[in-house]
Amino acid sequence: MFHIPRWKRLTLATSLAVSMLSLSTALTTQAIAAGKKTITAVMHSDLRVIDPGFTTAYITRDHGYMVYDTLLATDSSFKVQPQMADWKVSDDKLTYTFTLRDGLKWHDGTDVTAEDCVASLKRWGRNDGMGQKLMDFTASLDAADAKTIVLKLKEPYGLVLESIGKPSSLVPFMMPKRLAETPQGQQIPEQIGSGPFKFVKAEFQPGVKAVYEKNTDYVPRKEPASWTSGGKVVKVDRVEWITMPDAQTAVNALQSGDIDFMENLPYDMMSVLETNSDLKIDVLNKFGYQTLGRMNFLNPPFDNVKVRRAAFLALNQKDVLDALVGNEKYQKVCGAVFVCGTPLETDVGAETLIKGNGMAEAKKALAESGYDGTPIAIMAPGDVSTLKAQPVVAAQLLRSAGFKVDLQATDWQTVVTRRASQKPVKEGGWNMFFTNWVGADVANPVVNVSIGGRGTKGGWFGWAEDAEIEKLRDTYARSSSLDEQKKIATEIQKQNYEKVIYVPLGQYLLPSGWRKSLTGVLDGPATPVFWNIDKSE
Repeated sequence: MFHIPRWKRLTLATSLAVSMLSLSTALTTQAIAAGKKTITAVMHSDLRVIDPGFTTAYITRDHGYMVYDTLLATDSSFKVQPQMADWKVSDDKLTYTFTLRDGLKWHDGTDVTAEDCVASLKRWGRNDGMGQKLMDFTASLDAADAKTIVLKLKEPYGLVLESIGKPSSLVPFMMPKRLAETPQGQQIPEQIGSGPFKFVKAEFQPGVKAVYEKNTDYVPRKEPASWTSGGKVVKVDRVEWITMPDAQTAVNALQSGDIDFMENLPYDMMSVLETNSDLKIDVLNKFGYQTLGRMNFLNPPFDNVKVRRAAFLALNQKDVLDALVGNEKYQKVCGAVFVCGTPLETDVGAETLIKGNGMAEAKKALAESGYDGTPIAIMAPGDVSTLKAQPVVAAQLLRSAGFKVDLQATDWQTVVTRRASQKPVKEGGWNMFFTNWVGADVANPVVNVSIGGRGTKGGWFGWAEDAEIEKLRDTYARSSSLDEQKKIATEIQKQNYEKVIYVPLGQYLLPSGWRKSLTGVLDGPATPVFWNIDKSE
């Protein structure tokens, strides 16, 4: 008779999404997995969107790192390193030549080619903010032969390697040409990468679990693993991501040993977890997260900058952070668009966010804005602990300023899908949502897609259009002087707050927890990753 852990019995009993067929599949999986070294993990979110070039959602990025690999990668010293390819740069800084290393194969057994990688880079360059900027400076991108990729620039651009080696969303993952050429706006039909794990499609149950098996054909680099670079040595047979939206259930499962790893530990349970000698607790992403609010520039009333300014003035970081974290050890009020602790840190334009004293000004601004009482449709996911508080707090602050608010309860994967809609609210569109970026994704004006002003022509969800910001981002990209970069970044931040391109709502750290039977857990700006981890019985 198969043993079903208590957490799984609870999950199956309370989830309408799990049928008897799901239970049968779960039991079959246990039989197949018997004797295999398996890590069971509860991630920060359920996995539904599995195309890593289709969304910036971190759960999809994490899935991408399991299945796919990258040409370049970033180590713990912020240095770009070879991963699938080595490179050389011409003396005039206009030609970058990348050479694929030996032993690279797709999961279907075919060889990785330069044509595959060119198609992958072009797809990424259409969808990613940093990729778009690189493509603006690109004259040509071609495969010279089966193993050689040649990138030629229109003019010198100092962020070529940093762009192709960026560690977080959207990551330039490599995939076969036939998948990379999937029409714009469509998700790829297969999960075929060249990475250290293979996606087990037959066992994928959205809302229940995702399963990965070791890619026995993968040839890791010989260098030690460091952040997303180095040797991706897989030491277990399987990794199972278990969906468990109730934090208490997940914590109980971690403490009992029914799961091995929990990505996001709830702050209010830390005192109990820290006393458990069977657990290791640590912050894997030492640079933390920036939480933020994003308004939709296409739909009223936020198509009016005066209304956006009124909403901005009503919000403050401390109220959000106190509700989200509630622990001074893990939270930080920070008005810097490009993250506190970086060379680009400044509080310019963020005074009311930091001090929380903008409500009177917000009421006055709203009264003078022409706001007609249109309800603000705010998407409020209830299944992700790090995204629950922001919409609730913001809704109350906006109501206090005089806005009508429609707080729409949903789940995060619905937000991920719905935020791509440019339709009016009554047809499934939206006015505002909240999300979090790791520090590496917002640390400068080129990588930070939230700051972009491309509008509907490749802009991030919300589709802010601002020619001045785009001009300043180009100027930053061309600059090689830190002093000049600081000046440009400050001008971009001022423009962000004046036009309310997006609203940074503070920084926070997230502790993870795992059984001490796991060793080799890596830290980094895009965590967790599951190579290098071993599991003892």
